[in-house]
Amino acid sequence: MTDYLLMRLYGPLASWGEIAVGESRHSAMHPSKSALIGLLAAAVGVERSDEAGQQAMAQGYRFGIKLVRAGSPLRDFHTMGVGQPLRKEVFRTRRQELANPEREGTLLSSREYRCDSLAVVALQVQPNAPHSLPSLAQALRTPSFPLYLGRKSCPPALPLAPQIVQAASVREALDQALPQSLLALTDALQPVQPWPNRDDQKAFQPKPQAARYYWEDGMEAGMSASFDTLRHDQPQSRKRWQFAPRREWVHLVGSEAA
Repeated sequence: MTDYLLMRLYGPLASWGEIAVGESRHSAMHPSKSALIGLLAAAVGVERSDEAGQQAMAQGYRFGIKLVRAGSPLRDFHTMGVGQPLRKEVFRTRRQELANPEREGTLLSSREYRCDSLAVVALQVQPNAPHSLPSLAQALRTPSFPLYLGRKSCPPALPLAPQIVQAASVREALDQALPQSLLALTDALQPVQPWPNRDDQKAFQPKPQAARYYWEDGMEAGMSASFDTLRHDQPQSRKRWQFAPRREWVHLVGSEAA
């Protein structure tokens, strides 16, 4: 049996960054490892500038994911004013960057989001993990920095509800999550109801036969892989925005009968 830390990720908007080429900022359907590491680092209070702390977080944990609802795609045409630095000039603040209107330009980009996606994450510690599961669970309940789903503009809409479970496999752990209704939290008279209640059915339209599972190398999956894929989301340097490729295994529910 292995200990896992479960957490649910839901928000009206989420963006799980893929490889950015030119003006396009694509989003995957399910959380990236870099986004999950960033979320944990924000919870425990690791500064972005702390390269050693960021690397310790990136090397200390594995993740399994159950995509309950993929959500719908949304694309935003994004404009941002940027300053044009002189040779060897470095802007220290946003105010300094935009201080001279004659050297101001516009950066254009197309950014993708997922609307109303719902995922459950199972976190497994490595021997060199800097924080234990109980300390991470407490940090997620009372985070040091604001948490967000891939981008700062995408805060979670519900508490992450961290819980530690024991399971023989990633799938067994993930299937223990979401024991309670999400929308019942808005019911003052009966906030605790089984998942999914009638309101959950209307809002999320959960389809167990359409669920997808994802996990990393070295994890006991408890299911056969439908296929594997390569994702460039293993953090190498937060300062230089460098990411290494890693293998991710995918299981499509219903593929056993195919």
